[in-house]
Amino acid sequence: MTERLYSVDEVAERLGLHVRTVRGYVRDGKLPATRIGKQYRITRADLEAFTGHPAPDSLRESVARQRHSEASSIIEIDAVDPGTADRVSSLLTGAAGARGAAAQPLRVQTLYDRERARMKVILVGGLGDTARLLEYLEGVLAS
Repeated sequence: MTERLYSVDEVAERLGLHVRTVRGYVRDGKLPATRIGKQYRITRADLEAFTGHPAPDSLRESVARQRHSEASSIIEIDAVDPGTADRVSSLLTGAAGARGAAAQPLRVQTLYDRERARMKVILVGGLGDTARLLEYLEGVLAS
């Protein structure tokens, strides 16, 4: 039986890299490949050795296993006093840190401009976690 060969495009899509990056790895010798005509082909064993993970039988199987969703939110709040800004910052960072280790990462960053009394909150994470943090934020700002 012939071993499965992946094209550079398939490897790039599977790894979430640009095609040029994968070609660079091949040219630098970091990722072993065989040149067939004008194209490189990477064996399943070489891909597994490079990534440290088993290669899927098909690209579609790989994409299905790696699918996830993420929300990015930037919230600008005007007329915020320093005490409220501290409460918002503490609430959001505490809620983000209190999640389990197995959960999808949730990143929170807050910025406060004292001169303009303006606060900016940046949230990046899973859809449900981001929605919950936005509800917490609404509750603190409404009180």
